[in-house]
Amino acid sequence: MGHGGLEYGGLEYGGVDRMPSRYDVSGTSTREQYSCMKRFEPILDGTNRSPFAAAARAGLWVASQPYGLVIAFRNWLYDRGSKTIETATVPVISIGNLTAGGTGKTPASVLIARWFRAREVRVAILSRGYGALQDGLNDEAKELEVLLPDVPHLQSPDRVATSKIAVEELEMQLLILDDGFQHRKLHRDLNVVLVDATEPFGFGYLLPRGLLREPVSALRRADVVIATRADLVEPQKLAEIRTRIQRFNPKAAWIEAEHSAQEWVNADGETRELVAFCEKTVVAISGIGNPKGFESTLRKNSVRMLEHLVFPDHHPFSQTDIASIADRISAMDPVPDAIVCTGKDLAKLGACRIAGRELWALRVEMQVRTGEDILDEHLQRILERIQ
Repeated sequence: MGHGGLEYGGLEYGGVDRMPSRYDVSGTSTREQYSCMKRFEPILDGTNRSPFAAAARAGLWVASQPYGLVIAFRNWLYDRGSKTIETATVPVISIGNLTAGGTGKTPASVLIARWFRAREVRVAILSRGYGALQDGLNDEAKELEVLLPDVPHLQSPDRVATSKIAVEELEMQLLILDDGFQHRKLHRDLNVVLVDATEPFGFGYLLPRGLLREPVSALRRADVVIATRADLVEPQKLAEIRTRIQRFNPKAAWIEAEHSAQEWVNADGETRELVAFCEKTVVAISGIGNPKGFESTLRKNSVRMLEHLVFPDHHPFSQTDIASIADRISAMDPVPDAIVCTGKDLAKLGACRIAGRELWALRVEMQVRTGEDILDEHLQRILERIQ
């Protein structure tokens, strides 16, 4: 982390002086952009039935049509063989999703990478590297350095090139393609798609009308579908999600998983047991794709959240941002017992304290609830090809 023990506080900042319980506190342009998106959520999901919302939905639907045509044409070119698909000399497992936002790709990558490392397979993770910081690494790379210290992580938009580096120079035996479902240029031997059970189909529309990156019918390409955050919805809803997916792909394996909190960790690498903040008051900070999921995990572990300061996904956290956080917390009454964040955010904040309050990250891992034997079967087939 490199910044253990550093404390921010008492810095001057001319930002907002009043915030509701969940609000973005990043720099002015991103604050306006993200808070606007949060206001648009009731429009996207249809709960806002005002004439303005109806008109906005119509306009966004019109805007989504060119995007849909481009996606359809691109997939058609790949399906008919007009666009070249490169094949690596070692097996490739793709982990991706169908919607914009956080579905748990990083915990899933860790889960699968550890499965193979336990069997002494040399694994590398390939990702695009969206939102890279000044040192060239993004928040996911920094978190993976901690969680998977023996797994190289190569970041580049050209994942065909990084696949060759991983195999030819690093002598890797298996490649995990992070966020790879739409990256069809590299052949994959196992296509794993994550679906967030709390919002599985992105409000039912393509971007920008909804959150779908591709039509739901694209799930025909999936070998394994993992319903993440399955513990946060009723069994009936899970059954409905499974039924809809199986209409497009009845052969895909169905797995249910949850994001299981493990422990608290700070920037110095110190840890605390999960019960350390049970019934304690905290201010939460997050710059992730699904801040609601983080809130649900905190509530599930009996953490009393006074406020949630929400930043855009992959937000880099400038000194100005941290000063804003410090000012907000210093002005609170009552003052929270601590500040909590996600593992990705801790990697970017790099502090043990903000405004005199301890900063701790909740370390979360993916745990399979149902279908673990089915997932093992698919991974075992890949392992047999390596051996």
